[in-house]
Amino acid sequence: MRFLLAGGGTGGHVNPLLALAELLRSEGHEVIALGTEEGLEQRLVPERGFDLVTIPRLPLPRRLSPSVLTFPLRLLAASFKVRSLIRARNVDAVVGFGGYASAPAYLGAWFAKVPLVIHEANAIAGFANRLGARFTKHRAIAFPNSNLAGGTLTGMPIRKELVEGALSYDSGQARVELGLDPLLPTLLVTGGSQGAKSINEAVIAALPDFNNAGIQVLHIVGEKAGLEELNTAGYLRLAYCDRMDAAIAASDLAISRAGASTVSEFAAAGLPAVFVPYPVGNGEQRHNATSVIDAGGAELCEDSVFNAEYIAERVIPILSHKATLKKMSDAARSTGIHDAAERLRDMLYSAVDTGSDD
Repeated sequence: MRFLLAGGGTGGHVNPLLALAELLRSEGHEVIALGTEEGLEQRLVPERGFDLVTIPRLPLPRRLSPSVLTFPLRLLAASFKVRSLIRARNVDAVVGFGGYASAPAYLGAWFAKVPLVIHEANAIAGFANRLGARFTKHRAIAFPNSNLAGGTLTGMPIRKELVEGALSYDSGQARVELGLDPLLPTLLVTGGSQGAKSINEAVIAALPDFNNAGIQVLHIVGEKAGLEELNTAGYLRLAYCDRMDAAIAASDLAISRAGASTVSEFAAAGLPAVFVPYPVGNGEQRHNATSVIDAGGAELCEDSVFNAEYIAERVIPILSHKATLKKMSDAARSTGIHDAAERLRDMLYSAVDTGSDD
């Protein structure tokens, strides 16, 4: 069969799309990805060997402006373009992951009368998936506390090579491969694909405290952070890490934003974390972390109070107590869903079997 997978912009949309795409390809199906020219999909999708078709980026207007009046027409035009693509390429079904490309894909699938599946990565659904939910009963959610009505919990499709690689690694060997001390407790710090200025600044300010406590830091600052890479005793700073399986395996605890992919990957790998939700938006990151926090596998700190003092008072004591880390790791792993891509694939097959949603 031939499937159109729509989504993009951030890793939270692109990563699950690619996870499902690779599973479908392994089972002999053809996958076409739909995205925009500005998002991460522009680079990541072709790198994985998939055909990427782009449409104009259509952000939902947030304030009164001329774009509010033209948005419906632009959305309709993009949707008819997707309908034409579906018909020309004989697409059997559409799967959307949210983001700028998804709303036209949902309308295009409805116009073309082909089955539609939507996957909501965040606990708080975005505009595109709230719209898509009107056109299909096949709604997958990544977190049990999702506000998307009628959703079925499938979990977040994650990169199998990342989680399986992290679980199969010896932590000491992973540290050696990354240039870290194999014996020291290790903290992983990452702000996601865009980096996080507040996290970066607080961790750098706390480096003397980490050094005094005998804790080493693997700090992934983000390519846009404007910070030079650095490798000194007890501190490795990278702009980007292409070995996240080794980074997770090497680490005892993480400090991170709470993007859907990050929360799901850490949980599946059993890596406890202190999540510092992104303070802008509709608060979805705080809700993304709810399940693992409630289970005891992570803690939450608001961005406004995350600083070097918090690190000294809360993070370092956790890293210095092996029993606490073990308990948190087990709790995080208990919330992880390893077969999310397979669950979403099964929903897709069911949608194809039952036909399009009227």
